[in-house]
Amino acid sequence: MHIGVDATCWQNTRGYGRHVRALLGALVKQDTKNRYTFFMDSTNGVEGLPTSINLVSVSASAPTVLAASANGHRSARDMLRIALAMSRAQLDVLLFPTIYSYVPVISRAKKIVIIHDVIAEKYPSLTMPKRRSRLLWKTKVALGRWQADAIATVSDYSRKGLVDYFSVNPERIHTVGEASDPVFRVIEDKSLTPRLKSLGLAEDQRLIVYVGGFSPHKNLQALVDAFARLTTEDSFSNVRLVLVGEDKKEVFHSYAETIRQQVAQLNISSHTVFTGYLPDDELAVLLNAATVLVLPSLIEGFGLPAVEAAACGCPVIATRESPLPELLGNGGLYFDPTQQKELEESLRRLLTSEQLRKEMSEEARTAAARLTWENAAEQMLEVINRVTES
Repeated sequence: MHIGVDATCWQNTRGYGRHVRALLGALVKQDTKNRYTFFMDSTNGVEGLPTSINLVSVSASAPTVLAASANGHRSARDMLRIALAMSRAQLDVLLFPTIYSYVPVISRAKKIVIIHDVIAEKYPSLTMPKRRSRLLWKTKVALGRWQADAIATVSDYSRKGLVDYFSVNPERIHTVGEASDPVFRVIEDKSLTPRLKSLGLAEDQRLIVYVGGFSPHKNLQALVDAFARLTTEDSFSNVRLVLVGEDKKEVFHSYAETIRQQVAQLNISSHTVFTGYLPDDELAVLLNAATVLVLPSLIEGFGLPAVEAAACGCPVIATRESPLPELLGNGGLYFDPTQQKELEESLRRLLTSEQLRKEMSEEARTAAARLTWENAAEQMLEVINRVTES
């Protein structure tokens, strides 16, 4: 079979890009029977592309990773160009690894669309503040669902959300999981890098780490409030809150400045560190040194940062509105994201018990080890085979 892939999110540094690079890399490596053509609208930052694929580069006034922002959209001409390239390629299957970059394509190819979650549907104003952006998103998702011969998503939790929200036949939706990259592993030497030390971090501190975007649905205000209350007690004087993620040049809706102002108003600036974007190797070092990773989101379709932390042996405190309770089990503590007191109690419990941290670390590593991109690639290939046989 000739399988085409929308790879326009390859360069994205957030979850979409991480997912695309890992899943497609494992899929192409594992599937030696079929041939693959990747369609991209920018050749900048395409390191790591599989060498066996055919690459079709389509010119665009702005690449998808920049144009498809929370307050913007891709031009009709750019979408038409890449849609025409895909329709002319004589494909048997066309895979869109995320609805985020989907474009309608008229061709005989069987179409598979991955919809990661229903976050934008449940919290539209928190993800896309402009009404026009929400309307364009709603239209795109509707077209994608209508045109898809099969829909995939990243967890059983998200699958249920799609079935419930869109009233889609469950048989049309398939789960294709995620996993951490091999760079996320236990490192014996817990020493921080010079860059991390330059930010004011030290090995004798207890680090509460958050990794991800600064969109309002990430519920970071609750985390900052809970942390601020802990800092009023002497027993938590060496605890630091470390917020990791792009906080200046974000294309998705961000309220990083709101969080900065909150930190300042609560007088915890000396205990809080904004690292900005960190490359994976440095992030792995931080997660090895961390006392806990917190993912306080109102909802997560998968929660990859928590799985990456778990692979590093880092205990996790995470939102119950996610698949993480099932994925990580006793490797995490879980709370209702609307109940801030639960988060504070979980932090207090974990920070004060070395035995609990040790037990959770072991459980987290074991749970993360069960998730592999090889398994995800097998699941994806099964969806491809199923849709071509129907």
